[in-house]
Amino acid sequence: MSGARAANVDTFRKRFGGTVLEPDDAGYDKARAIWNGAIDRRPAVIAQCANPAEVADAIHFGRDAGLEISVRGGGHNFSGNALVNRGLTVDLTRMRQVTVDPKAKRSRCGGGATWGDYDTATYAHGLASTGGFITHTGVAGLTLGGGLGWLNRKAGLASDNLTAVELVTAAGDLVRASATENPDLFWAVRGGGGNFGVVTTFEFALHEVGPVYLQLYFWGLDDGPKVLRAFEDFTRGLPDDVTAFMDGHPPHHAPDEYRQIPGYTMVVVGFSTPEAHRTALAPVRDAFPTPLFESATTLKYTELQSMADVAAPWGILAYERAIHLETMSPEAADVIAEHLPRKASPMSFMPIFVLGGAYSRIPDGDSAFSGSRSTRYVVNMAALAQTHDLLAADTQWVRNLWDALVPHSGSVGSYVNFMTEFEHDRVRASYGPKKYDRLASIKATWDPDNVFHLNANIQPAGKLAGKLPGAAA
Repeated sequence: MSGARAANVDTFRKRFGGTVLEPDDAGYDKARAIWNGAIDRRPAVIAQCANPAEVADAIHFGRDAGLEISVRGGGHNFSGNALVNRGLTVDLTRMRQVTVDPKAKRSRCGGGATWGDYDTATYAHGLASTGGFITHTGVAGLTLGGGLGWLNRKAGLASDNLTAVELVTAAGDLVRASATENPDLFWAVRGGGGNFGVVTTFEFALHEVGPVYLQLYFWGLDDGPKVLRAFEDFTRGLPDDVTAFMDGHPPHHAPDEYRQIPGYTMVVVGFSTPEAHRTALAPVRDAFPTPLFESATTLKYTELQSMADVAAPWGILAYERAIHLETMSPEAADVIAEHLPRKASPMSFMPIFVLGGAYSRIPDGDSAFSGSRSTRYVVNMAALAQTHDLLAADTQWVRNLWDALVPHSGSVGSYVNFMTEFEHDRVRASYGPKKYDRLASIKATWDPDNVFHLNANIQPAGKLAGKLPGAAA
């Protein structure tokens, strides 16, 4: 860092109410540690904020110093955009408070809260909002990009449950957005990512959630095409309070002989009654091949939410892509069945998320969410590995599988939360021209200099793509 910038940091440190960390400070390496261990970035400054005023102060400092600015919420993100080399990371991890109004069925949480924080607080009252599959995922990143979760079919996306936000703009102003306050901004933050400011508070609607009924089946690779075709028919008949999930990875409680081999795991989760769940499961016996094993259990919602933590441990090396499918056609099923056995790391997985239900009944233009409401599946291809060699091999596996599925999707667009690289054409294709152009117009109002560009970036309307404003030399 230049002498002038070092002087700026010293001045900032003296006035800042939070903690300022530079590379030689104790605690710096812990503060820059994020979930994806393949990302190794070294911010020039990390500003740990505890309130919106400190966030605004950090933004003013970063802009005045000419530093690129990244924003860290939970830090669970494949792209690692919570960190920026030689720039400023605005760290929200001290803003993890969650408050619940059980009578109104409403909640508020800070921009640094994780879904583990949130679910623990809300489920104490038998309530929940749609949110993630892993407890250390941040509320902020997941919600701003849309937010898939177990409750999609019952309650819509995380962003569909959002009732208001408070955010600090690129100008350092604290603003509120809801259906009646800055409604264009509220539309944009529900799916448009972190393009419009640093969200310091989220407000959600809550839903009653009781015991969760879970049935699991596992089939070998040879049954893949039959399983995937049956999955298409089975998921079309599900009621809203039942969801299903397919993965190319055995469950962690699998018998020893199946624990390290690829195959097809189907999880069916019911949020109603045991009787209703049994009724929903009835077609499985006749429609699917005989599974290698199956299991059933009743869980608390918080147990369901933490169930996948073991499959995505903190610090693992990771890369991902995803694609939308309107239908699991026989051709798409054959592509998946052909490519699944080619993965090298036993940790790599391929979750297929089932949409529909409440998700599909929300008008497509109601928010900026990048997915079409007619989409029935999101196929996520995730390379997870403990060594860089295995990660490199399965990164190529992901890319090959994605390339092979594109013709069956009709678009290179995707769910932006499942992107590792943010090529402009793919981002635009994900939102579609109508949504993208509206987002670009809103971006020009709230962040005309594209300060918040380390994301699935929306170029401000009237700006030409090129060197990003505020980028460090």
